Amino acid sequence: MISPHWELKFLTAKPHTALSLLVLDMDMVSSLVAEKPVVIFSRTSCSMSHAIKTLILNFGANPTIYELDEIANGQQIERELVQLGCQPSVPAVFIGQQFIGGAKQVMSLQVQNQLVQLLRRAGAIWI
Repeated sequence: MISPHWELKFLTAKPHTALSLLVLDMDMVSSLVAEKPVVIFSRTSCSMSHAIKTLILNFGANPTIYELDEIANGQQIERELVQLGCQPSVPAVFIGQQFIGGAKQVMSLQVQNQLVQLLRRAGAIWI
């Protein structure tokens, strides 16, 4: 599992510096993920996003889905996802508030029979 780099706080940054804006933006991603078992950042036109959403929904999970092309700050969030290491930026999947990765990482977990276990641990499913 990839650890979320955005949890680090830079307390020495002065207001309105690039560093402080970066921390604020990453706090935004963190707040969107907080207290939700599964979060998927997606684009409506992305076929891989659709495949990952379908996979997770088919397990009975009810993920929170943010369609970045339909929300006002979608481009800003997408930049932060790239900084987290998600290439391409969508889909970006968080399970149990932990950044899992994109489609490749989620499919790898599925092939290794680890995805269901993560969803259970996060309280997303009860099977």
